[in-house]
Amino acid sequence: MIESIYVGMTGLSSFSRGLRVIANNTTNLNTPGFKSTSLRFSDAFYSNGSYSGRQFGQLGYGVSTAGTTLSFKAGELRQTGNGLDLAIDGQGLFTLKGEDGRITYTRAGQFQFNSDGILVDQSTGAKVMGVGANGALTEISIANLKTSPGKATAVAKFTGNLSSTGTDQTINGVRVIDAAGGEHLLTVKLTNTGTTTPGSWQVDLMDGTTVVGTKQLIFQDGKPTAATAKLAFTYTPTGQAALPLTLDFGTDVTSFASGTLSTLAFASQDGYAPAELSAAAFDASGTLVLTYANGQTVKGSRLSLGRFDSADAVGSLGDNQFEALDGNAWHTGVAGGAFGSVRSGYIEISNVDLSQEFSDLVIMQRGYQASSQVISTANEMLQELFSMKSR
Repeated sequence: MIESIYVGMTGLSSFSRGLRVIANNTTNLNTPGFKSTSLRFSDAFYSNGSYSGRQFGQLGYGVSTAGTTLSFKAGELRQTGNGLDLAIDGQGLFTLKGEDGRITYTRAGQFQFNSDGILVDQSTGAKVMGVGANGALTEISIANLKTSPGKATAVAKFTGNLSSTGTDQTINGVRVIDAAGGEHLLTVKLTNTGTTTPGSWQVDLMDGTTVVGTKQLIFQDGKPTAATAKLAFTYTPTGQAALPLTLDFGTDVTSFASGTLSTLAFASQDGYAPAELSAAAFDASGTLVLTYANGQTVKGSRLSLGRFDSADAVGSLGDNQFEALDGNAWHTGVAGGAFGSVRSGYIEISNVDLSQEFSDLVIMQRGYQASSQVISTANEMLQELFSMKSR
């Protein structure tokens, strides 16, 4: 009976550990990237009973626990709208490097750029690692990418129909960006000179009332000739260096008879002013995409991801981080294939199944009650035995 008490005690101890595991899972229900664990139970050792040299069965010594098992079942991806909140649709994990140089992994992609422009984990400050040119791990930094330097206009494009029966056409508001990012509105005046050369037009580029330059545009069968479709000028803004500028009529410009009505208009130009960084995000391949206020985008470093062959090779460290227990079972790479794709603006929430946890909670509670009842019964039997001595 005393052995029965000890056996019952193993049940109390094991079911208490099971309750602790359930408590840890449920309290991390809303922890991003959290992976639930389950407790492994195993029966304890046995002793063989014998009488007169004959075996008559084995007697067990209760239950023991053999550690916990991580569940890497994917959690729900929840949208946040923050481009630096990242989730992985697949098996990969983000790679982090702590201040001590230790490499860890996480599924909780809540990142931000610190004051030095380096991408770090919001909770711990660990650096988020990317893949360098030589395949080695490297920091992801925007230290030199916070502004877009701007670009002077090189080509201005036009679109529409220039009436072949018209006498002239004036296009105002031709927008040009100079090398310093300044904006200038020029005018293009076209004058029909077809009386001397059929289909020819004189093109004057003007800055206010000042003529910047004069060229000739010739149409054949309603289309600009290859030699005159792109007209090269040199424009010198006030106080700025000379700016080579091409007026492109070769793509979407025609010249057919339409009375005196022309639809020829300024379409676009390829320059842009300097601007500050306005947004940062990652595409599905894990590549950093920076967007500037002038509409320009620049691609940066690519995230380094890790994955494992077996959950036994992974250990929990807290702070939503995991460590590699067996380096031979781990692989490094980038998004795609077995590593999965990166989802910017999303967070993977905990994979805890609350209904399963509550079901396990009932089982643990009943197991604990049953074990305590065994101890109580064995104690009553001992008391009954002790009371027989006094009778």
